[in-house]
Amino acid sequence: PRSAMDHQPKFFENLSGTGKAIGVLTSGGDAQGMNAAVRAVVRMGIYVKAKVYFVYEGYQGMVDGGDNIVEVSWESVSSILQVGGTVIGSARCKSFRTREGRLQAAYNLVQRGITNLCVIGGDGSLTGANLFREEWSGLLEELAQKGKIDEEAVKKYAYLNIVGMVGSIDNDFCGTDMTIGTDSALHRIIEVVDAIMTTAQRVGIKAVFGCTFQVSQFSFFLSNCFSIIPVAALRASDCRGCISFRGRLLFLNMFSVFLRHTLLEKIQTHFESYKLVVQRLGFDTRVTILGHVQRGGTPSAFDRILASRMGVEAVLALLEATPATPACVVSLSGNQAVRLPLMECVQMTQEVQKAMDEGRFVEAVRLRGRSFENNLNTYKLLSHKKPDAELPKTNFNVAVLNVGAPAAGMNAAVRAAVRVGITEGHKMFAVIDGFEGFARGKIKEISWGDVGGWTGQGGSILGTKRTLPAKYLEKIADQMRTNNINALMVIGGFEAYLGLLELSAAREKYDEFCVPMVMVPATVSNNVPGSDFSIGADTALNTITDTCDRIKQSASGTKRRVFIIETMGGYCGYLANMGALAAGADAAYIFEEQFDIRELQKMGKHLSFSSCKDIQYLIVNLLTVSGRNCYRNENCNENYTTDFIYQLYSEEGKGVFDCRKNVLGHMQQGGAPSPFDRNFGTKISAKAMQWISKKLKETYRKGKVFANTDDSVCLLGMRRRNLVFQPVAELKNETDFVHRIPKEQWWLKLRPLMKILAKYKTSYDVSDSGQLEHVAMHSPKEAETGAI
Repeated sequence: PRSAMDHQPKFFENLSGTGKAIGVLTSGGDAQGMNAAVRAVVRMGIYVKAKVYFVYEGYQGMVDGGDNIVEVSWESVSSILQVGGTVIGSARCKSFRTREGRLQAAYNLVQRGITNLCVIGGDGSLTGANLFREEWSGLLEELAQKGKIDEEAVKKYAYLNIVGMVGSIDNDFCGTDMTIGTDSALHRIIEVVDAIMTTAQRVGIKAVFGCTFQVSQFSFFLSNCFSIIPVAALRASDCRGCISFRGRLLFLNMFSVFLRHTLLEKIQTHFESYKLVVQRLGFDTRVTILGHVQRGGTPSAFDRILASRMGVEAVLALLEATPATPACVVSLSGNQAVRLPLMECVQMTQEVQKAMDEGRFVEAVRLRGRSFENNLNTYKLLSHKKPDAELPKTNFNVAVLNVGAPAAGMNAAVRAAVRVGITEGHKMFAVIDGFEGFARGKIKEISWGDVGGWTGQGGSILGTKRTLPAKYLEKIADQMRTNNINALMVIGGFEAYLGLLELSAAREKYDEFCVPMVMVPATVSNNVPGSDFSIGADTALNTITDTCDRIKQSASGTKRRVFIIETMGGYCGYLANMGALAAGADAAYIFEEQFDIRELQKMGKHLSFSSCKDIQYLIVNLLTVSGRNCYRNENCNENYTTDFIYQLYSEEGKGVFDCRKNVLGHMQQGGAPSPFDRNFGTKISAKAMQWISKKLKETYRKGKVFANTDDSVCLLGMRRRNLVFQPVAELKNETDFVHRIPKEQWWLKLRPLMKILAKYKTSYDVSDSGQLEHVAMHSPKEAETGAI
């Protein structure tokens, strides 16, 4: 992150949309989260005083004109955040591919003064938009020649600005780590396959939509999974090799329906795959085709937040565009929204497809970028155990333990650590019940097969406690000496961070702690310094979002009702703020941003006179409040609790709205891990174990491991775009130990975005926006990112 001196704030208030008209359309195959993007574009556009138009049915509606292009209001996008698909429709349009069709589309836009287009779709839709932009001036001149518009209109609407957002469940667009809809599609897949895995004592072939990404990423989520994807060749020996893979209980093949090429055998469909498995192996086999289930359903919290961020960024890009600005696409790089030249991304995407069509699979993987390549390699590493004779032998013993409160995804992280460690040649040990169990000798060797099936299980199978190691140092040192532990991997939250600090400080007294130690952040609170994300936080956000969706349904017969939702997080308002953004809440009160009775009064007026008078759409308003403890400090009155706010609004809202409250509690820690948490836990843990292997080799001297420097005790975290190892000693300066939060938290920059979309006047720092980058910076990637 840039230093404070380099940071020169740029606020979006200086960007005005007065006199501008923005058209928003969705095109191509629909994807969950498109409505969230549409909502963000509409509300941000109106917020900056621009006119915003729906273009119904994609390019077909643009060509047909009439009622297909309609100016919209703030309320037009109420209550669509949780709706799957696209409320403005999407259609293939042959006529737009012709110049005559584009001429008619240009006429329809000029009639309404629309010279800014936000296109949400795949590479084909975005390519069409770019062609439209390139032809725009010529189309206007032709319209003038035909007498349909005058010369003044040609000058007034001289250029067209295009900004794209990629909406696709396939995630096959180069230049972005994630496309809108991918995470939701993965949710649908794991829901189905988690259910199938508990019942199918046979081989299961699962046919999924999309591209290589869907298949390879999904393989992360399952323990008993063998994948065949377009960029990897299938051999008959691959099928035979799975016989020894967790006995013969379960063998899942994930197939892309677009699979075309293999080196030794050409298997074009899942039905031919079925025949191959039955004929070659003689297994009892079943085929399940997931089909359009993957496109349907409610968008995940990740997709809602991603689409909202991209929609706001798209409007900013349109406001800043000049005639010289090329068409751009808003992308996600790690945890940062970036703008890339649209055609650079399209060209790279087409090169990948061409390489696949020609059977150049290695080249296709390289073109997809370093992140994709690393994901694929990690999947292969974790899915197939080499024979013992082929594994290296290092004679190093590595222990893995969970510390702090349970978080969904912890088990996926343990599985990845164990299997990568075994592949690296280490002997792996599992510690039961954290540091307390360590002191009591609850440690045992763990094998490859022992962690089978762990990825999809919530909680902590190893057990976890909040106990810190300080009072057990001597006993833990004895256990490390007895079991000859040469390295530690700690998976957990703030207690894990404090525990590593204590073990590091004890090195002067105990040589046993002079070994490589690494922490992988895992907590629903997302309050660990040094990392933008923690394992488990995404699952908790989905629980909050799902609950809010159900509350909206429960109040569908009640007008003007306010719900107060209390979330977890302690002093960290991450869940409250991001949950509010994903659920479309009117406000989120958090520790990081002080509030008093005046703020509550202002909110009451907002509920009374703004949102609640929209009976048709805003039937229910959500007020998301972070945990009660967050108000008990020297700057906040301890009486501002959930009960106090509930009682205040119940009294003040009489005759206007009624009030209800809901405390989610430990629901947020439970449940099966989300795709993001399964994947993030797997990737970050695998990378941490590879770091341990490297450090062990560097610090091994004369038959002993001795690591006593700060850089041998690290936390692996996601920072903006990259996964970064940071010495825990250096993170102390970034930590507010009293409130157990980082001193600076990236998500606070998104807080104004939540307020804007809820129709509040606020200030929004857009200093990180505005610079058009190039695809070469992202593909191939120089560093592994944290995105799915």
